Amino acid sequence: MRVHSALAAGAVVCALTAGPASAETITWNFNIFGPPRAVTAGIEAMADFFKKESNDTFIIKLAYGAALGPERQSPEAIKSGGYEGAQLCAGYYPNKFPLMTVLELPFLVPRTLAENEKVYENFMQYPPIVKEMAERWNVKYFGPTFLPAYEFMGNKRIASVADMKGVKMRISGLNAKALQTFGAVPTMVTAPESYQALERGTIDSFGFPYSYTFGAYKLYEVAKYVTEGMAMSGFVCWNGVSLTAWNKLPDNLKAKLPQAQALAAAALIKAFKAEDEKWIPIFKQKLEVTAFPEVERDKLVEASLPIWMAWAKEQDAAGRPGSEVLDYVKAVVAKVTAQAKK
Repeated sequence: MRVHSALAAGAVVCALTAGPASAETITWNFNIFGPPRAVTAGIEAMADFFKKESNDTFIIKLAYGAALGPERQSPEAIKSGGYEGAQLCAGYYPNKFPLMTVLELPFLVPRTLAENEKVYENFMQYPPIVKEMAERWNVKYFGPTFLPAYEFMGNKRIASVADMKGVKMRISGLNAKALQTFGAVPTMVTAPESYQALERGTIDSFGFPYSYTFGAYKLYEVAKYVTEGMAMSGFVCWNGVSLTAWNKLPDNLKAKLPQAQALAAAALIKAFKAEDEKWIPIFKQKLEVTAFPEVERDKLVEASLPIWMAWAKEQDAAGRPGSEVLDYVKAVVAKVTAQAKK
């Protein structure tokens, strides 16, 4: 379900630079798949921040509903100069951001949003990741779209790993491998395609960040069950911009980016919390909430460890620093988790 009406009603237009009012205006076009929702709160907060800091000489136009082109083609569009920025998710582009997919390894990242955010921000500044975005796609990390842990909503009851056998489950490739261990049938469609896929039975159960995505795409209208407690890793997503466009910005604007990113992270956490307060009571009223026991989750975690090692080995064999990246993320996760326990 593409939401082109949001754009038709007028794209969000936000000023993003400081400078004299008489300066020439710079305009960036920014492609967002789906409607305005919790995960877009970050880029919207950044835009608002820069607007207040500027004299409206740098404009970012957020085009909702992937109005600038299919979300699966965003890396190519940025690289070719078709538009300056986009909401990106590595799982939509197999083999295009191979090192980035380490954050999609099942059950690697922390399950709490606050801990996950800290891992995410460290990761996005890690030199091999910066290099992968820049050299392959002329992309620079601009702002966060870190996600809550994944749960599953659909028309098959899933309360144990045994319940996954034969179930067509929407989840990205690396997480899919853990579910396949227990007989699941992973199938990938984009988020805007989710409602029809569930309604028609093309997919039995959708893995999405809990709870906002299920509400944003109205899956509860065509579902019977939702899990709580699986807390699975999912997509790694971010707001990326053209390095060419970025390099043309004045230095005083570039210097404000870390502050804007921090505001975006806070806006995302606030938005996700508000969505939980809105949607979880509705889900509990309309659906059967199936608790996923910790002992069952432990089986998934155990099945995931060989997948981590296989991912690193595959990256190394391709000449990429897979083992280095995996070890780095594991170390950051351990540090963040330890700090959270103090």
